[in-house]
Amino acid sequence: MNITLAQAKAVIDAAKTKSEALNVKMDICVVDAGANIVAFERMDGAWIGSVDIAIKKAKTSAWFITDTAELTPLVKPDAPMFNIEHSNGGLITFPGGVLIKNNEGTVLGAIGVSGSVVENDHAVAVAGAKAVL
Repeated sequence: MNITLAQAKAVIDAAKTKSEALNVKMDICVVDAGANIVAFERMDGAWIGSVDIAIKKAKTSAWFITDTAELTPLVKPDAPMFNIEHSNGGLITFPGGVLIKNNEGTVLGAIGVSGSVVENDHAVAVAGAKAVL
């Protein structure tokens, strides 16, 4: 199963609502379960440098079937996945990538968000991912 375009748009809308509540401007990417981009939106004034980061957060989450926040402790020096971010054309292993699942828990895709501190990126991604439930 993969996320539909209509679902991806709902994810982006929910993420934008959370971004506005936090008073931050975000780049938001939604990918399907195979890490293919389904939808992308850059809020007016969002950092251009965060476009690539948002895309890579979404893809990283989809490829490893986990939220990127869960990867953070695993990629530190002397951790089991140290240097993995250099694989797959570049990964992002800090918060802001979140799996999107349906009510049954099936992974439909992932959202990647970038444009603020990682705590805000993660909060916006979680809000977006919940739009599909």
